[in-house]
Formats: sequence, C-alpha cells, structure tokens
Amino acid sequence: MDDRLLDKIDSPADLKTLSISQLIQLSQEIRAQIISTISKTGGHLASSLGAVDLTVALHYVLDAPIDAIVWDVGHQAYAHKLLTGRRDKFQTIRQLGGLSGFPSKDESPYDAFTVGHSSTSISTALGLVTAGDITNQKRRVVVVIGDAALAGGMSFEALNHAGHLKKNLIITLNDNELSISPSVGALSKSLNRMMTNPVYNKIRKDLENLILKIPKFGFRAFKAARKLEEGLKHLLVPGIVFEELGFRYFGPIDGHDINVMITTLNNILKMDGPVLIHVVTKKGKGYKPAETKPGTYHSSPVFEIDTGESKGLKEGMISYTQAFSEELVRLAQADDSIIAITAAMSEGTGLQAFAQKFPKRFFDVGIAEEHAVGFAAGLAKGGTKPVVAIYSTFLQRSYDQLIHDICLQNFHVVFCLDRAGLVEDGPTHHGVFDIAFLRHLPRMTLMAPRNTEELKKMLDFAIYRCSGPVAIRYPKGYSYADKLSDTGPIEPGRAEILREGKDAAIFAVGNTSDIAMQAADLLRKDDIFVSVYNARFIKPIDEQLILSAAKNIKKIVSIEEGVVDGGFGSSILETLEKHGVKDVEVKRFGLPNSFIEHGKKELLLARHGLTADSLCGYIKSVRKRHSIWHT
Repeated sequence: MDDRLLDKIDSPADLKTLSISQLIQLSQEIRAQIISTISKTGGHLASSLGAVDLTVALHYVLDAPIDAIVWDVGHQAYAHKLLTGRRDKFQTIRQLGGLSGFPSKDESPYDAFTVGHSSTSISTALGLVTAGDITNQKRRVVVVIGDAALAGGMSFEALNHAGHLKKNLIITLNDNELSISPSVGALSKSLNRMMTNPVYNKIRKDLENLILKIPKFGFRAFKAARKLEEGLKHLLVPGIVFEELGFRYFGPIDGHDINVMITTLNNILKMDGPVLIHVVTKKGKGYKPAETKPGTYHSSPVFEIDTGESKGLKEGMISYTQAFSEELVRLAQADDSIIAITAAMSEGTGLQAFAQKFPKRFFDVGIAEEHAVGFAAGLAKGGTKPVVAIYSTFLQRSYDQLIHDICLQNFHVVFCLDRAGLVEDGPTHHGVFDIAFLRHLPRMTLMAPRNTEELKKMLDFAIYRCSGPVAIRYPKGYSYADKLSDTGPIEPGRAEILREGKDAAIFAVGNTSDIAMQAADLLRKDDIFVSVYNARFIKPIDEQLILSAAKNIKKIVSIEEGVVDGGFGSSILETLEKHGVKDVEVKRFGLPNSFIEHGKKELLLARHGLTADSLCGYIKSVRKRHSIWHT
C-alpha cells in the first residue's frame, strides 16, 4: 500500500500544505482508519464518521491549540484525535491506559475541555472567549455541536447570553437530521456565499455607518435595510431564530464539501460578533451499515467490517436492557396508564419496542433530562404511571427536578437507571454516583437486581407495589437466560439470603452478588463459611438482617459497584450506629472518591479491588486478628 497522507500528519499545521484534493483524500483515509480501529475496540462510529470533513476543514483554517475547538459531547471527535498527534495511539482508544473515547484536557492540549455530556459546549466556549478578552489573550473559539445537543436547555441559555454579550464566538451546528432540498439549497448557498464575502461585509458595515449619520431618517433607513436582509433569510434559510438571539446565521451548507467549508470559515473568521454556521452532514458517512442504521452504530460494539455484524455476544444471553424492555411492554399491554419517557436514548435504554407498540404513550423529549423528570411529575399528578428510562450518568443532570418536582411532591415515578456502575467510556459515563445521591433523598426507594430475572420482578414491584418515587439501577451487561436461579418474590425492604455461614457476612448490591458468591465458593475450600446476602433494597435497607448479622456473625463486608463514600456500605454503618451496635467489624468494598479511568470493565473492577480474590483476601486476614477494620 502506498504511503498514506494521514501518516504524515503529526499536527494540524501539516494540513496547511495540502491541496483541496489532498484534503479530500485525507478524509477518506481518516474514515478508513476509524472504521478499522472501532471494528476492533468498539466506540462511537457513526457520529465520528459524519464529522470527518468538518474536522479537517476546521483544523485547516484554525491555528490549534492556540485557537480552540470546543466539542459538544465529544463522541464525534475521533478525526480530531487522529489529526492532533494521537494517530500512533489511536488503536488504544477506550482501552485501559490508552486514549479516551472523548476529548480529555489531560490527554492533549488540543482538547480544551474533558467532555462527554451534551449541551455544555456553548457555555464553556463563551466563558473561554470572555476570559480571553479580560486577560487580553486573543484566541478564536469554535464550537462543534449537533442538532440534538442544541435542543438541550443549557444550549439555549448559553445562546441567549452569547447573543447579548456579542463576543466573537463561532458555533458550528453539525446537523445530521435535516436535508437540503435542491432548489432552496442552491439559493441558500448563493445567499450565504454573498453574505460571508469580506467585500460584501465591508460594504455592509460602511453603508450602515453612513445611513446612521443621515439626519432625522438615518435610523429608520438602517432598520429598513436590516429588515430587507432578514426578510430574505426568512424566505431562504431556516436560521431566523438564531438571528433573533443575536447571532449572524449562515447555512445550511454541505458539511462534506471541504472546499465550501474552508471558504465559508475563512470569511467568517474575519467577522466580529457571534456567528452560527449550519452544516449538514450524514451520520456514518463512508460506511454503508452505519449510514443505513446510524443508531445501531452510535455506540458500536466490536463488529465485522465486511458485514457490519457485531461480535462477542454469546448465544443464550439476555441483556438487562432487553429484559427491561420485554417486561415493560408486557406490563403496558395490560395497563393503559403506563407511560414511557426517555431523553434521546430510546434505543440505548430499550424503549424502541414500547414506542412501536404504544406510540401515544411513548415520549422522547430529546436531550433534556431536566424536562423529562419534570414532565414525569406532571404525568404522575395526572394519574398515569410514568417510567423514566435513563442512563445513570445522565440522571445527574436532573438532580434538582428529582428533589423539587418528584420527592418533595411524593409522586409515584419509576426511574430505570441503565448503565449503572462502570462502563468502558470513562469518567463522563460511569454510573457510579447514583447510589450516593439517591439514597439520601427523602421518600426515595432504591433497588438493584442481581440478574435480569430479578430486574423484571423489580419493575413489576416498582410500578404496582410502591408508592412515591422509586429507582432501579442495573448495569450494562448480560445474564444467561436459561441459567437464572429463581430469585423469589420481592418483599419491601428485605434482602435475599443466598447462602448462610458463620465466619463472615457479605452484603452485595445488584450484580456484585455474583462476585460475593464466587468468593464464598473459594473460601469454602479453606473451611471458611460466609453468609451472602443480595441486598435488593439499597433504600430502605434491611435493618433486621444487618442487626442479626452484627449480633451472630460480627464480621460484615459490603460490596457495591459505586462510589463507596455515601454508598450502601455507609448505610450499614449508619444502621449500626443508629441502634447503638458496637464491636462489629465492617469493611466496605466499592469505588474510590475519584474519577475512574476508561477501559474494559473487568480490568477496572480488578484495579479497584471489586473481585472475588479481593474479598477472599480480606476475609482470610480477619481470621488472624480481632481488631476493628478501618475503612
């Protein structure tokens, strides 16, 4: 194979020597590299493929890292990584010790912020521009934000403020949903070419100044001229809402036409004030399976390049997401009051089947988690049974609504928290804080199933046997559908006894019950016999069983896939203190009070001591001493 252009790009400065035809070739090579790598590692394929040409154009005209590109979410930034000195490490993306799957300010000076959540970019970019003005450090700042992220409430708050401040901020709206009709697109392209032209803008500014100097009629004439320009835009382009917010709007333009984008960007960089460029792209561009099913390849597992088929899923396994989906559909078939809500994650949370069967009872509110929770509060008040399906990490965005709109009102809303615990994508996506920030909320019931069968039972319990707010947290993972033991009925606030022993008691949260049972099997070989309890309820905790273990066994271990500070183990200590119980050894296994790196889940669990071997080591050591464990 001939030498690739990509192999000669060590920084964005190397782009500036290339011709347009070479830039087009480079984009093709970048796509091929992304497809090849993500087929082996998994990752955000479709969004990154769609943004390749835009990324090449931005780095061609900007002087990064002095100029900053601020990525919203950041799941479209793989091309950015390849162009900014990380090409040789790209095969390590999302691997432990390798590149992050998202922009990371600690990984590269080209990444202005560490990001992974939606709708934050305009706010942070506006702050960066404003700081530059205050400290006299002039830099050009360009935001890259998708059409879905722009719908988030934080984006509109920032747009409003940016339009008011009139700072030199460029927002690139990467729209992969809209299409340009040929007629309107052609007229729009001509209009935008004229309006971004430096000559036009100089004449426009000079005329404005001249007209304003005309005695008596100057201001009226100026307003009339501005209305004429805005009227043309009303007719030909869809950006008047941005104009009303104080931005100059240009677009839509073809986000895969590098030449047009470079010309447009170069012209706009000479303007003052906030500008929004509307760029239309195709998700999955360059890889047919991803173009056809962009949702499937949004966060892609490992796959075969030739066929697009995913690899690694073993036959007979069922995911927690699938189990939730199946049970919710089953319950909704017999109950018209069940409503499903998600925030732009219908496929990820397993609600597509519900949406197809019950379209009038399904609501995707877009990337607006605060609204999703507030909307659910109104639905509950109106007599329905709302079920909010959301990733654990994204529930953080609606924390005030949980307190003010749900718990304070004591509304019966069921929150199903997918991706609870560790995931491969790193600190922006680990669902490790939900136990700590939910268990202290008044009136909240919090549960965790040890397998997919128990998840189904908990969903039924949450909808029909609970009152007030209730949350079920479960991981991104699978169970063998034909090997699940009978979990027995769910009883309010009661744990499940999996094994009884005299030497120690292990209280496990959710799927960490498997780790506890593995440890119990290993310890039995050394004549150490432990009790294993599946907590089921994180709140209310099973005080009766804890007090019994404290009295009869006196050695208690807790294990949870969440931050240990303020977690389930802390509630055991609080229970013992509440009842005045002393002389009990308690050890809490969980995650540290830090942001956990990205990588394969099993490697992260091992690194942080959430394994059967770790449990065994501690329980064996306690036999040799009788002092209280310190946590």
